[in-house]
Amino acid sequence: MKSKRPFSYLSFASFAVIIGVWCLLTYGGVLNKIFLPTPTAVGQAILDMYKDGTLGSHIGASTYRILVGWVLSAVAAVPIGMLMANSKKFSAIIQPVIEFARYLPVVALVPLTLLYCGIGEYQKFVIIFLGTFFQLVLMVNDTVSSVDKNLLNAAKTLGASKWQSYVLVLYPASLPGFMDSFRVTMGWAWTYLVVAEMIAANSGLGYVILKSQRFLATDKIFAGLILIGLIGLLTDWLFKLLTQLVVPWHERLGDK
Repeated sequence: MKSKRPFSYLSFASFAVIIGVWCLLTYGGVLNKIFLPTPTAVGQAILDMYKDGTLGSHIGASTYRILVGWVLSAVAAVPIGMLMANSKKFSAIIQPVIEFARYLPVVALVPLTLLYCGIGEYQKFVIIFLGTFFQLVLMVNDTVSSVDKNLLNAAKTLGASKWQSYVLVLYPASLPGFMDSFRVTMGWAWTYLVVAEMIAANSGLGYVILKSQRFLATDKIFAGLILIGLIGLLTDWLFKLLTQLVVPWHERLGDK
């Protein structure tokens, strides 16, 4: 296997270029700090949150909301998506509803979630759930539908029951695709964080961003955005590592 170190250097170089341009625009006085704060100001904003003890609580609150909402979404979406792929009758019933609901803007559903779920944590879980569930169902459906039918036919020939075909053939064959879908929808979950923490929240990175917006504290806004991006990168890396552990037999084109 070829070393990936040169490509790691390229990844670091791309971030270095972005930071360099950022420094040029801010320290060079090209843009007003109200519109684009300096890296030093953003770093100081993160340091201030760390010093006053709020950084860990904000990160913890947001991560907890994302994980709970996304896990609920995944637990519900996988069986529904698999049933859609294997039952034309069930698909005919549920797919039009899923297709309709996935186009509904989650932001527009915030007033209804407040009405139905109140202003507690449950409402925030529901927002994350709604932002990922419908898309994940269709992704699972597509993944399972693309499994080679010859595998199922071979299992039936060998005497496997329908349940055994699901557990021993269909699920393992679909697992690499599931992991990719989980990774993508986890990213979407983080994009809905600010929506989830838009109302009646007193903690979380989305709350920090929205609160800072009122006072034009763009350094804190950028601090919140950068922290979300860094946590997202960490989450993405963990999913890649988990995929290698769960489906070591699966090789992607980019891994060669």
